[in-house]
Amino acid sequence: MEKAKIPVENDLLNTCARVAPLSQEEFAVARARLDTLTKPLGSLGRLEDIAAQWVASRQKDAGAPICKAVYVFAADHGVTVEGVSAYPSAVTHQMVLNFLGDGAAINVLARLHDARLRVVDVGVDADLEEHPLLIPRKVARGTANMACDAAMTDEQVSFALSVGLEQANKAAASGQNLVAIGEMGIGNTTAASAITSALTGNSADLVTGTGTGINDDVRMHKAAVINRALDRHFDKIPHADPIAILRNVGGLEIAAMTGMVVGLASHRIVSVCDGFISTAAAALAVALQPKVRGYLIAGHQSVEPGHRLLLDHLGLEPLLSLKMRLGEGTGAVLAMSIVESAIALYLKMATFKSAGISEVTDD
Repeated sequence: MEKAKIPVENDLLNTCARVAPLSQEEFAVARARLDTLTKPLGSLGRLEDIAAQWVASRQKDAGAPICKAVYVFAADHGVTVEGVSAYPSAVTHQMVLNFLGDGAAINVLARLHDARLRVVDVGVDADLEEHPLLIPRKVARGTANMACDAAMTDEQVSFALSVGLEQANKAAASGQNLVAIGEMGIGNTTAASAITSALTGNSADLVTGTGTGINDDVRMHKAAVINRALDRHFDKIPHADPIAILRNVGGLEIAAMTGMVVGLASHRIVSVCDGFISTAAAALAVALQPKVRGYLIAGHQSVEPGHRLLLDHLGLEPLLSLKMRLGEGTGAVLAMSIVESAIALYLKMATFKSAGISEVTDD
């Protein structure tokens, strides 16, 4: 099975340096065109914001056909030994097999919305056979227990980030221009909660939800485990170093998603974030390079309380709020249809002039 490769020492820094700010000139051009379309000014609401963001990010490629993809990064978490999840860690492997067997929610939605699905094994605690949907990049068979040790070594963080950078480069080379980021990993809401607390300064109790469906007693225990991890690894919260946060309380799939979000932004590709875990990765990517923020769209708002806090931290407003908490990239793929609709309206609607319709005057 192919392993992740150690990146050149400055790969991540170089990629961060290549992230350009959204073109304000193209943004203004898009806004001006939107105001000429056959509709009252601003009447398409947030669809107009999405269209302008698309044009400002894609620039001369804004009119190219939409090529959608969803990447589901999978890994296990050592913190599950603390009893923080309603499901055993073996379910990570079982669900990956379900993805490969075309039986999961993300399979249905990816097929329905014409998004190419790929499953990236970054750290599943099992051996996986070759499969057309599988990208084997196993760094380790899961993380260590963050409550007792750093979740990852420096080398493992580097490996995992390189997986994401590699997939971003391949996505760009294949012409993908709208990418959903999803995940699978029992225990990863614990990691995302710890990351959220470390990044934003909010208490573990405030950011910790029910995850896969635990009761309130287990939720309180989960928050206590997160507090132990935070107290062990950080002198103060919030913590400024995103790599240290990843190393100590992150996950292999979260690190890979972080690398991919940065990498996609360096190619001017928009990332549609899914739920809590993928937004935690996006927040780390923005901490690494603030310009990444302009290339992010929040697909939906999870019922996990930490997700709303992360969205506020990033200044992102989700497109959907369906009380979902599944992960897998499902909410992001659903939101892609809205993004695609906004782009189509921008590109294909008639203008007042071309349609021969009188515009509203100030008289």
